[in-house]
Amino acid sequence: MEEYVLSIDSGTQSVRAIIFNKRGQIIASERTRIEPYFSVKPGYAEQDAEYYWESLKTTTNKLLQNFPDKNKLKGVSVTTQRGTVINLDKNGKSLRPAIMWLDQRKADLEKYPGIIMNKAFWSIGMLETVKHVIRDCEANWIRQNQKDIWENTDKFLFLSGFFIYSLTGKFTDSVGSIVGYMPVNYKRHRWCKTWERNYKMFPIDGSKLPELIEPSGILGYISDEASRKTGIPAGLPLIASASDKACEALGSGILEPHTAALSYGTTATIQTVNKKYIEVVKFIPPYPSAIPGYYNTEIMIQRGYWMIRWFMNEFGFKEVEEARNLNIEPERLFNKLLDQVPPGSMGLTLQPYWSPGVKVPGREAKGAMIGFGDVHTRAHVYRAIIEGIAFALKEGMIKTQNRSGKTINKVIVSGGGAQSPAILQITADIFDLQVDQPTITETSALGAAINTAVGIGWYPDFETAVREMTSVQHSYMPDEKTRAIYGRLFHEVYLKMYKRLKPLYNSIKEITNYPEE
Repeated sequence: MEEYVLSIDSGTQSVRAIIFNKRGQIIASERTRIEPYFSVKPGYAEQDAEYYWESLKTTTNKLLQNFPDKNKLKGVSVTTQRGTVINLDKNGKSLRPAIMWLDQRKADLEKYPGIIMNKAFWSIGMLETVKHVIRDCEANWIRQNQKDIWENTDKFLFLSGFFIYSLTGKFTDSVGSIVGYMPVNYKRHRWCKTWERNYKMFPIDGSKLPELIEPSGILGYISDEASRKTGIPAGLPLIASASDKACEALGSGILEPHTAALSYGTTATIQTVNKKYIEVVKFIPPYPSAIPGYYNTEIMIQRGYWMIRWFMNEFGFKEVEEARNLNIEPERLFNKLLDQVPPGSMGLTLQPYWSPGVKVPGREAKGAMIGFGDVHTRAHVYRAIIEGIAFALKEGMIKTQNRSGKTINKVIVSGGGAQSPAILQITADIFDLQVDQPTITETSALGAAINTAVGIGWYPDFETAVREMTSVQHSYMPDEKTRAIYGRLFHEVYLKMYKRLKPLYNSIKEITNYPEE
């Protein structure tokens, strides 16, 4: 008898509910577009927790009201965007809007690090990074600026934990979803003890945090109340999966460090899966994998394919309107622009640091585009964005190889950009490696389904589940001539940009106070 599992995938721009069978095939799916955030002040990014819950309910109800085999559903899992946090009171009601991962507000520095630790962090070149992550911590800001809300906060949860509570009534979350400014011991995959460094930076009492369950463990069961609201059958086990990026790696079929997962989403990342704890950037931890006890190394371009949306909003009115009239995604029309421009964009080279990261490359970094000439059009700019993101991720791949001692032989690409053959070929040419396109485009939802499949006993282990549930639709190989052009641009131009522009970035920061201190 055919059996199914349900994956709920809540990203930055949509909520998706997808039903998979044992072979990893999509049986039914539904998507609800959402407003990513609202801003009450420049740099703020918030969204109502109830809005997320209403969007989830709308999505699952639309999916399941016409699905005839709900009795054949055997398990559910939830994967979400990372780093979005929610304050709940003792009655489980949200106290304020969720603060999203895109938010840029800053807390004040308090007693920690202190004089002694300041000297210690300065001696290893980490003082500025420590200060920045303390200031980036949402809980620190709320505690300082909204003391009554913090005092009335009974539980402080990621979006994943909020959904789990709403579906089961239990305050649990997956180890694989704990990515953000929280007191996490990333090496041990548990909450920190009070004497550990991450607790001192993010001092959140353990009573406010959910119980952690390893991926593929049972988080709880769908409650009667949640069943009435969502259409999901009551009593189904809610299985722990992981954050969307970790699930993308698993859904792409990656189980070892010789294959890299590229995510071309709002945030662009390159990840590898490792049994060992490896810090690709010193003192920046690998995040929990969707596989229990494993780690995902990661280099992140925070505003990765967000830049495509920026380009559409600023320069793509014609294509957006045409796509609306044709009832197709505008990306399909924009990708035609790639064919109008030769590899290398006639020298136009982009550094995609639209939003600076914690350590890579540095807080002062800005987006940059060099090489302009009177021949360049918006098509050149569009291609330069695609190439610049791939250059940045290739640099991340080199850092990963150097730190891990493992050679990456192949990359698998997921996310919105993975739907474009032109973008995948550009990626193959820049990386000078085979690039695989998964058969299933919804790799984060598929990764959650794999967790569920192992958790409910469909398969005895992850190796078997991945073998049975994932496959490759198409492979792209580097073009001999094109990869030579990209190789020279990468080594002779791109890799030199940040070092040479850094003094100017520092001057901009000093003059304009952006990024704000």
